[in-house]
Amino acid sequence: MHSTVSLHLREPLNIMVCVLRILPLFFSLVVGFISVPAHASVIKKSNSGLCHPPQSSWYERTKNYQPYDSLDACLDSGGKLPDGVSFASVRQAQEQQGRLRSYERSAFGHGWDDADGDCQDSRAEALVAHSTTNVRFADGSRCRVISGRWISPFTGKVIQNSSEIDIDHVVPLKWAWKRGAKGWTQAKRERFANDMVNLSPVELSLNILPITI
Repeated sequence: MHSTVSLHLREPLNIMVCVLRILPLFFSLVVGFISVPAHASVIKKSNSGLCHPPQSSWYERTKNYQPYDSLDACLDSGGKLPDGVSFASVRQAQEQQGRLRSYERSAFGHGWDDADGDCQDSRAEALVAHSTTNVRFADGSRCRVISGRWISPFTGKVIQNSSEIDIDHVVPLKWAWKRGAKGWTQAKRERFANDMVNLSPVELSLNILPITI
C-alpha cells in the first residue's frame, strides 16, 4: 500500500520540480525578448543621419539614436534611408503587419530554421544539445538525428528514439505574440522561435503545462 501511494505521488512531484527548474529560464527569456516590443515601431535616426525602420538590417544594432514616430518625420528632419531599404519595402512590411492581427504560427517562420547552414536545423541542434549521450545520425551527413538519450523535464521518462520527441518552446509563441511579438520584425520572431535557449525536448505531443505549446 505504501509503495502504491509513493508511486502516485512521484509523478506530481517530478512535475513540480520541473516547473521550478523551468520558471527561471522562462522569465529570463521574457526579459530578453518581450521587454523591448514597445520600441519595435519607433524609427531610429542614427548619429550618421540614417532613418532605420524595423525592416532595416541595422535596426537592432542601432543603440544610440533619436526616436521618431514615423518614417516621414525622420526624413523631414533631414534623415536618409539606409541602403537596402525603400519606401515600397517599408509600406509592404507595414501592410503585412496590419494583416497579422491574430496569432499565426507562420508569423514565426515555417518549420525549423538552419540559420548557420550546417544542415542541422534547430530541431536537430536541440536534440544534440539536450541528449545525455552521443546522438546517432541517419547517415554520414550528420543532418538528421535518429537516436540519443533524452530525459523528459516533466515526467523524468527516458526517451531514446527521436521520433518520440517533440521540441517544445519554453516561452510559447502565442504567449509571446500577445505580449508584443506581433510588433517585432519577421526576422526577430524567427530568431525567437529557433533560439536554443527556448527549445526543450519533451514526449511527443505532451502538453502538460500552460507554458508549453
